[in-house]
Amino acid sequence: MAKKNAFYAQSGGVTAVINASAAGVIETARKHKDKIGKVYAGRNGIIGALTEELIDTGKESAKDIAALRHTPSGAFGSCRFKLKGLDENKLQYERLIEVFKAHNIGYFFYNGGGDSADTCLKVSQLSEKMGYPLQAIHVPKTVDNDLPITDCCPGFGSVAKYVAVSMREASFDVASMAKTSTKVFVMEVMGRHAGWIAAAGGLASDANCELPIVILFPEIAFHKAKFLAKVDAMVKKHGYCSIVVSEGVKGEDGKFLSDQGVRDAFGHAQLGGAAPVIANMVKDALGYKFHWAVADYLQRAARHIASKTDVEQAYALGKKAVQLALKGENAVMPTVDRISDLPYKWKIGVAQLSEVANVEKMMPRNFITKDGFGITEKCRSYLAPLIKGEDYPPFKDGLPQYVRLKNVAVTKKLAAFKV
Repeated sequence: MAKKNAFYAQSGGVTAVINASAAGVIETARKHKDKIGKVYAGRNGIIGALTEELIDTGKESAKDIAALRHTPSGAFGSCRFKLKGLDENKLQYERLIEVFKAHNIGYFFYNGGGDSADTCLKVSQLSEKMGYPLQAIHVPKTVDNDLPITDCCPGFGSVAKYVAVSMREASFDVASMAKTSTKVFVMEVMGRHAGWIAAAGGLASDANCELPIVILFPEIAFHKAKFLAKVDAMVKKHGYCSIVVSEGVKGEDGKFLSDQGVRDAFGHAQLGGAAPVIANMVKDALGYKFHWAVADYLQRAARHIASKTDVEQAYALGKKAVQLALKGENAVMPTVDRISDLPYKWKIGVAQLSEVANVEKMMPRNFITKDGFGITEKCRSYLAPLIKGEDYPPFKDGLPQYVRLKNVAVTKKLAAFKV
C-alpha cells in the first residue's frame, strides 16, 4: 500500500510564529519518509484544498524550510473562510475529501484558531462518514490567546511582547512631551472578545519602571464617567497617561465602541476605530492633547521582536501534530500545558477537538484589577513568561532576512470547483 501524503494549511489572521509551526510540521514529516509521502500545503489556506491549488513543499530546500522558523506571516497564504455545518455545506466538505482522495492525502494538519478547530473536526467527522481514512490534527494558532484547554496559543506571546514594549516606549515618549504637549497616548490592539493582548500592555509597567497605564478590556463593560475620572486622576498625578484599548471593548449597551457596521468573511463585526473614539472622548471631556495609534498588522507581524518562548512553542506544537498523526490520533490538538511559573516550565499535552471547537477562553476576572483598568499580580505571573527570551532573525544591511518560498504548484487532477 502506497504511503499517504500530508496536507497542511494556514488559516485566519497570521502571526509572527505561524511559519515556525509550519517548519515543525514539514521538518518532522520529512524525518518520517517511511510513513509520510509528500507534504502538500494549501495555497491561501483551506481555499487551496477546495480549488485543488496545492503546493509541493518537497520542492523547497531544507535551508528554506528551516528559515520559516524566523519568518513572519503565512508562507503559503492564509484565508478568512469558514466552512459552515456539514448539512449546510455538504458539497464543500465532500470536495475536500475528493481532493484528498485524488492526491492520496491521509493526514490533514490545519493551523489556526477556533474556527479552524471547528473545520478540522468537521472534516474528520465527514471522512469517517464517507469511509475515507483521514487523520485530522489541529495545530493551534491565534494572537487572541482564546483557545480553551491549552495554557496559551502560539502567536500570542510575540504579540504580547510587542504590545508591552511599544507601551513602555510610547509612555517614555509621552512623559517627555507632557509638560507642553501630548498628555494622553492611546493604542488600540486586537482582541474581539478576549482581552489578553490588551492585558499585555500592563506588563510595560512594573516595580522597576512604574508607568501610568489604563487598560480597557472587552470583558469589562465600558463606563465613560469612571474611565474619564481614572484618566484625569492619572494625568493630575503623573502629568500624563497611556491607554491600551482592545478593539472589542463594548459599552454598557453591549455594542462595540468600534463597530463599523461591516462584517468580515466569518460573519464577525469588522472592528477598528476604538482608539480615536477613546482619544476624542478624552479631548472633549478633559481637554488634554492626545495622540493615538492602531497596532493592527504591526503587532502580529513583528518577528524582529518575537518571544523566544513563543517561537519554541509554535515549532514544538507543529512537530507534535505530526507525531500524534503517526501514533494514529485523530480529531485532536496538541496543547501547551504549564507546569510552573517560576521557573517557567511547560510540556505538550493533547486536547480533543470536540472540546476545543467553538469555545472561547476569556480573561479570568481575577486577572483584572477590581476597578477594571489594570492587571493583577496573578495575571502578571501568567503573562510574564510568555514574552521572555529573544530569538532574532538574521539581519543584513540593517533589515531582517526573511525567506520567500517558491511555492511550486501540484498538477491538478480534478474538474474546477467554484468556492
